Amino acid sequence: MNDHANARARFKDKVVVVTGAAQGIGRGVALAAAREGAQLVLADRAPILEEVGAEAQALGALVTLAQVDLETYAGATALVETALREFGRIDVLVNNVGGTIWAKPYQEYAEEEIEAEIRRSLFPTLWCCRAVLPSMIAQRGGAIVNVSSVATRGIHRIPYSAAKGGVNALTASLAFEHAGDGIRVNAVATGGTEAPPRVVPRNPKPLSAQEQVWYQGIVDQTVSSSLMGRYGSIDEQVAAILFLASSEASYITGSVLPVAGGDQG
Repeated sequence: MNDHANARARFKDKVVVVTGAAQGIGRGVALAAAREGAQLVLADRAPILEEVGAEAQALGALVTLAQVDLETYAGATALVETALREFGRIDVLVNNVGGTIWAKPYQEYAEEEIEAEIRRSLFPTLWCCRAVLPSMIAQRGGAIVNVSSVATRGIHRIPYSAAKGGVNALTASLAFEHAGDGIRVNAVATGGTEAPPRVVPRNPKPLSAQEQVWYQGIVDQTVSSSLMGRYGSIDEQVAAILFLASSEASYITGSVLPVAGGDQG
């Protein structure tokens, strides 16, 4: 983030919940929000969440950690209960859990793999939106930003594409349903994003030679679909997410914003 952004305080005294906060875009959102004055509730399954919490605290943020499984409704409700117990309210929810586990043509997916992809990339957002709504309705306000993907139009990850299409539909309909409650719901459809190697990989098994070819197909398609012909950075995704979460986007709801160098998904 640039110095101008760092000097802002769009989230001063705001309680911001970030899921999938241990790595990648989620970590970037957490640290950027900390710089802008947020009180943070960070959620992830990975133990390295504690390291991100310490980084956010070093930036001056009040931080609460929730090591929960957001593929379950119980995990989502535990997260919301933790946030309300610690801070009394939730102003912003960033739903960031998700990501392709396997990369291959659809006919190569096993039944259990298809179900696992949907559980990973759709259910955490469904569960967390459901869990947070009662408190946001009661306080007559809140902002939800769902992290989607332009992979709704792409190759070699059809179950993930279907999950993110579900996130987009959820975003539009939830915004429609709850605008009268003062709740804004938007999504950022991320494009290919350069990120450090994951400490906790989504698929721990080494890729076979064929799987490497299929994955390279995703990379090639992602770059060719972007008008800018490149992957984006974590900071470029974070900037869009925090804009939609902030009061600067007070008249924006029900939108899916592609952040993919011109690829509309």
